[in-house]
Amino acid sequence: MRSASAKMKQISERLMHLASCYKTNVLEHRLDRAKSASVFALKGLRFMSKTEGSPAGWMAVKKRFANLTALTDGRLHRSQFHECIGMREDSKKFALELFDALARRTDIRKESLNENELRAFWKELSNENFDSRLQTFFAMIDKDADGRIKQEEIEEMITLSATTNKLLKIDKEQAKEYALFIMELLDTDNSGYIMVEDLKILLLQSPRQMVGGDVSEDLSKVLTEMLNHNKLKRAKKRNPVSRLYQSNKYFFSDNWRRIWIFTLWLIIVFGLFTWRFIQYRNKAVYDIMGYCVCTAKGAGETLKFNMALILLPVCRNTITWLRKTKLGAVIPFDDNINLHKVIAVGITMGVALHAVSHLACDFPRLIHVSKDEYEPMKPFFGEDKPENYWLLLKGIEAVSGIVMVVLMAIAYIFATPWFRRSRITLPWPFSRLIGFNTFWYSHHLFIIVYALLIVHGIKLYLTKEWYSKTTWMYLAVPVALYSCERLTRALRSSINPVKIRKIVIYPGNVLTLHTSLPRGFRYKSGQYMFIKCSNVSPFEWHPFSITSAPAEDYLSVHIQTVGDWSRKLKKVLSKVCHPPIRDPSGLRMADFMHGTAGAYVPPFPVPEVQIDGPYGAPAQDYMKYEVVLLVGSGIGATPMISIIKDIVSKTKAEDIEASYKTIRLETTKKNKIKTFKTQKAYFYWITREQNSFDSFKEVMNEVVEIDAQNVIEIHNHCTSVYERGDARSAVIAMLQSLNHAVTGVDVVAGTHVKSHFGRPNWSEVYKTIAVKHRGSRVGVFYCGVPAPVDELRQLASDFTREGTTKFDFHKEDF
Repeated sequence: MRSASAKMKQISERLMHLASCYKTNVLEHRLDRAKSASVFALKGLRFMSKTEGSPAGWMAVKKRFANLTALTDGRLHRSQFHECIGMREDSKKFALELFDALARRTDIRKESLNENELRAFWKELSNENFDSRLQTFFAMIDKDADGRIKQEEIEEMITLSATTNKLLKIDKEQAKEYALFIMELLDTDNSGYIMVEDLKILLLQSPRQMVGGDVSEDLSKVLTEMLNHNKLKRAKKRNPVSRLYQSNKYFFSDNWRRIWIFTLWLIIVFGLFTWRFIQYRNKAVYDIMGYCVCTAKGAGETLKFNMALILLPVCRNTITWLRKTKLGAVIPFDDNINLHKVIAVGITMGVALHAVSHLACDFPRLIHVSKDEYEPMKPFFGEDKPENYWLLLKGIEAVSGIVMVVLMAIAYIFATPWFRRSRITLPWPFSRLIGFNTFWYSHHLFIIVYALLIVHGIKLYLTKEWYSKTTWMYLAVPVALYSCERLTRALRSSINPVKIRKIVIYPGNVLTLHTSLPRGFRYKSGQYMFIKCSNVSPFEWHPFSITSAPAEDYLSVHIQTVGDWSRKLKKVLSKVCHPPIRDPSGLRMADFMHGTAGAYVPPFPVPEVQIDGPYGAPAQDYMKYEVVLLVGSGIGATPMISIIKDIVSKTKAEDIEASYKTIRLETTKKNKIKTFKTQKAYFYWITREQNSFDSFKEVMNEVVEIDAQNVIEIHNHCTSVYERGDARSAVIAMLQSLNHAVTGVDVVAGTHVKSHFGRPNWSEVYKTIAVKHRGSRVGVFYCGVPAPVDELRQLASDFTREGTTKFDFHKEDF
């Protein structure tokens, strides 16, 4: 109670201090002196985003006006104003308020506009004069134009801005509290209103931000110098031959491991094809079937090899072990899924060549040969020459081959992103054919495919000697290895059962699952594991990044409920959680290890889950770098959260200096100590939903409280909020700065970490890190949607070439 009173008193004192500060002439002087801040604000208080209305300008607006008023008397109704000036539907309410403000300023009292009146509105909107934009903005708030702003008007503007920016957690009650907060700050004489000038002061005090954080003058100068230096370096490389050489040089430097593996694979495939092609070119069957049989047999040989090889990239236990060895330096084990896909393309091409050559060429030629020409074929096709196509198709060889092609086509189609990630919409009942479940089940048709492949290999055309039937030789080792992998998974998950310790279901589409830590389960931050819940499906295993840290006594995963399996899991887990009435936010949870479990007995048995892992991932190598840039998009933040927790746990060591330089992570037989190199971590989390921040609120706050040395720098970006400088987010930006200064809590994320609006400027992010850590090697780790991958990878390559800071880009693949 005392601590709460002390905190309230402290906040009250800070409010009074800020109020007096804002009222002083010193602040006025700062505003006058910082006219450059107003110049910066010219970019601000835009009433449209860069993609809305501009750059087409008035001509685009005029064209939309003509289309919208084609069936009317040439007047644009107020409800269509947002569409006409290029604003999206989610900004409609803001556009209506903007329409009313402009109407008051131009003395228009109708709810519709003609073209000339719209032109006057557009001039106001596109005017780059800062004071003019301010007046329009304040006109939206000060509706009676008396220069006095009441609490109700501030509250209404906060609600409007929150709705426009999809900040659903800032409801009317919250907006009322924030409006009262502003009034207490500025209305020191309790007059019941504040002046427009007071709000102007608050608006202009939003801190200038660059790269998601404050940038000092010195750093800005260094950045400018570096940019100019890079421009000069690029200017010297205008020779096309030189540019081509440099481009290829750096491409090889960045991708040499992928290149040599891909090249080796191509050499083997083409070598096998050529060997078998030449072999059949010199046989008697060539005289009858020609190059068709040579092509079919050559393609068949590549199929044997690729069907064996495609199993190896999905032997996850083996790959996790191999990536720890010296082979990890020359083989890109983190690209195992990409290699799996490349081999699948090779199989597709091999199947096409093999099947077409046999069905469309070999068979017709065999049917049409004379009896004398058929004589050498009797040992392979029987004494009687096939007289029709059907006689050849009904054989075991043809039937097994055709069934294999059909099953592989099904598995291939449902593995494409359109079906696996539900990027297409199909009408009912075909809608059940999309999603991860369909991919998972269709991919397990490979069991039948491999059985048929062995049968097909035994009943080969034109081959009778057992030692020439090599299909089983290709498959023996990979199939045995993969079978052992699956058996290991089954045994490991059954021998080491886990119990659910905690369930948290957040409003929206994220749930957290805490389980007990199985005996002997050792993992590194950044790794992932598979989870199965028999209550949802008795067969399906799904991969999820581990969000707990190795130092914690439990395992946790955060699951985004966007697929059919995860939705069913959420439904099953919801049954054993507390009713949502216990938390007004809609959060539901069940803690089976702490106080709540004693008083709460779930109405249904707690579901059982099994885990399998851990498995290696790129992010687990973060400890190799002194500086790391961790980027998570949406739920892709999960492996980065584990890394942050891991770093935080190490900062708790009594000797901070020793913990960062000589922590004993692993002692080898020779008693050699591996050091923990990471001294700085930059974490960028990009999400479009405000509710997403609830998932990792505790971690964010813990970093702020514990990380006294500022080892971890967190930048949360909410993309639903219009970027800083847009009038639609101006009130939110003002409120955010004020609330964070007084209470230390961000109004968007609800954490001690101040969030940013819009997407990061990745070029600026790289520049800043390159300047701060010259000569260092920076590990860039990304997990999330594929959209930013190319930009992040290209920037890492560009900055590595141009400066002394080296960036190594790694992407998470499941």
